[in-house]
Amino acid sequence: MRRWKVGAAVLVVGLGALFAGLTVANARSNAVTIEWWHNATAEPGKSFWQTVANEYMKAHPNVTIKVVPTQNEQFNTKIPIALQSNDPPDLFQNWGGGQLTDQVKAKKILDLTKLTKSWIGNIGGAAAGWQVGGKQYGIPYNLGIVGFWYNKALFKKAGISSPPKTWAALFADVSKLKNAGITPIAIGAKDRWPDAFYWDYLAVRLCSKKVLQQSALTYNFSDKCWLRAGEQTQKLIDAEPFQEGFLGTPAQQGASSSAGLMGNAKAAMELQGHWNPGVMNSLSPSKKGIGKALGWFPFPAVPGGKGVPGAAMGGGDGFACSLKAPVECADFLKYIVSTPVQKRWGALNIGLPVAKGSQSSVKDPNLKALLVGRNASPFIQTYLDIAYSTKVGQALDSAIADQFAGAMSPEDVVKAIADSAK
Repeated sequence: MRRWKVGAAVLVVGLGALFAGLTVANARSNAVTIEWWHNATAEPGKSFWQTVANEYMKAHPNVTIKVVPTQNEQFNTKIPIALQSNDPPDLFQNWGGGQLTDQVKAKKILDLTKLTKSWIGNIGGAAAGWQVGGKQYGIPYNLGIVGFWYNKALFKKAGISSPPKTWAALFADVSKLKNAGITPIAIGAKDRWPDAFYWDYLAVRLCSKKVLQQSALTYNFSDKCWLRAGEQTQKLIDAEPFQEGFLGTPAQQGASSSAGLMGNAKAAMELQGHWNPGVMNSLSPSKKGIGKALGWFPFPAVPGGKGVPGAAMGGGDGFACSLKAPVECADFLKYIVSTPVQKRWGALNIGLPVAKGSQSSVKDPNLKALLVGRNASPFIQTYLDIAYSTKVGQALDSAIADQFAGAMSPEDVVKAIADSAK
């Protein structure tokens, strides 16, 4: 009897080892690799995403995540080429809108609708920006609005007591800053899209909500508000508020970029998105930027416009899975936007999380103010170069960049954008 028990124990151990071996073999046979391109090339975002990948891999031994941090400005050229190849990234940065629509029409993106049905509600209405034809093709993790980041100390030095609330007041402050020997506004015109922020925002102030929304469907730019946006943009350019050599300045690369100029107190303002504090800080020697001197204010009101009062322009950051990505790509997205991970993301103070219960993690006073502005805004217009198709969006950025360079008039810009849609 005793020997039988020993034998049984050996048998059980043997079977256990066999099943363990089968489990390992099965895990290996089901092994998948997810190549992930994201745009966090600076800290703390870069390390954060690597940690998130490591955590997921630890919980899912059959999954290997190859993280490939990629410079933000490279996505517009790299992604289209990669999606046409036989080896695209499985998971990549995506901003929704017309660009995502183009990728879906080209049958390059994985339909996530069924794979995300059980948990998509946790991010609420933010998910809508990554839907095409009612189906979910991408997942946002960050959603914010564009506004002016400014240096309170430089404003005070120039005799400015509070941020401008109107377009005319902005011009008055530009004059005060120039008279004080301070560069009023930093801009990364080399990358083109920062130029478009001005034209876009002026369109949000001057065009009705209906005109703005219809433009992404009809590409009809006959309303005079589009021309007026260009004329006001030209007025700003003529006031010469930007740093010397601004046409060759990148937005986010190096201490001499527009974000670097802000982070090192070399300029008083920059019109940028919710991500800018993290970028500015990373480009300063202390990695803390200008600290408590940093402030934020919304784009000023423009009298006489038909835009929705208090409307904002913005958008978010998200990820999409390429068509042949493994189903684990969707499961990893579930982890990325889970409330615990989103809380940690919000605590970095470099963005605005979207998961329910995560927004309280944002502690930076400026981002909290921006969060209040985002939540209170009656209408948020997606960046126009994202809202439109890839072709029209790129034409818009190029035309406005040409206006900043003195090569196009306001009329030329409107015509170039409209012609690109024909």
